[in-house]
Amino acid sequence: MPELPEVETMVRGIREALVGATILQALPCPCTRKPIDISPDPSEIQRRTGGCRIRAVNRLAKRVLIELDSSDLFVIEPRMTGLMLLSDPPSTAHLRFRWDLKRGRERYALWFWDRRGLGTLRLYTLEERARLLGPRVLGPDALEMTPRLWQHSLAGTSRPIKVALLDQKRVAGIGNLYASEILHQARISPFLAANRLSEVELRRLHSATRAVLEKAIQYEGSTLADGTYRNALNQDGGYQNEHRVYGKGECLCATCRKARIVRVVQAQRSTFYCPRCQCMAPAG
Repeated sequence: MPELPEVETMVRGIREALVGATILQALPCPCTRKPIDISPDPSEIQRRTGGCRIRAVNRLAKRVLIELDSSDLFVIEPRMTGLMLLSDPPSTAHLRFRWDLKRGRERYALWFWDRRGLGTLRLYTLEERARLLGPRVLGPDALEMTPRLWQHSLAGTSRPIKVALLDQKRVAGIGNLYASEILHQARISPFLAANRLSEVELRRLHSATRAVLEKAIQYEGSTLADGTYRNALNQDGGYQNEHRVYGKGECLCATCRKARIVRVVQAQRSTFYCPRCQCMAPAG
């Protein structure tokens, strides 16, 4: 489930503890569950990173970047259930990777935990980052979009706007939950063709994207009923209490108080919207 707000919260939660620390060892945890994708070989990871100092911790779309003074960097993609933790994990059975760290006399650990085993962990060189995570793979970050960038990004697709928002080559960082919330706040139908948004709708989309994502970051992300997402200290996020439409099918719309939230499936993903606030008949 982690999307831009959750990954940004992870980054902010671990940055202070990591920057300036030295990696004593970085190695996979013994785990009998479905293995996550780790590359290169763990022995090479340890050879290239042991003794390195962490220079920066940043976010790239839905990925956590841990940059080293050797110019290598860890790229962790949490995907559905991955967490970056500095405290005790929700369970020890799903621990996937561990960094043993040292700063001064203090020794501590950072963990990557993943219940479903869908996450990935890679050690990239700068050249690999540019080639594998550059503009041809990822669009502009959702928080860096402008109305003009939105127009340029969406002009080339007639797919429904909800589906287009999930295309990471067009805009990076938005996932299924926040796409529904953004479109509701922008008063845009999820069925509207992306290249048919007016200038006014593009401005509303831009404003809603920033407002929803920034508020979700302020609340440290959304912890849903399954309890999977936790922050770096293994605590719930708070933005789930601010959701207007996501997960609220059949509930009275909290915005207009007149229509009920509808759940439909688009591109095999659930979409939640208010047919009154986001008025437009489904295409076709």
